[in-house]
Amino acid sequence: GVGFRSVTESIDTTTAGGRLVFALFGALAAFERDLVRDRTMAGLVAARARGRVGGRPTVMTPARIQAARSLLAVPGATVTSVAKDLGVSRAT
Repeated sequence: GVGFRSVTESIDTTTAGGRLVFALFGALAAFERDLVRDRTMAGLVAARARGRVGGRPTVMTPARIQAARSLLAVPGATVTSVAKDLGVSRAT
């Protein structure tokens, strides 16, 4: 039983006309959101077709990964010490 009344936009959802206007605004917002998403996806596809890839470049080259694995195989080695030796964060 609660309604919304905006004095500046003259929207009152307690009336049929107000509910219609509110629903139209919602539908237009959803439509615009979908258009933006479609354009974004099309842009990403076009960029990939040109050879572009998104995201942050990786710092772990295959050589670094191999070095990390061999360092971790050493008894007593910790992830933190190996990361420090390789110059990367522990999370990496």
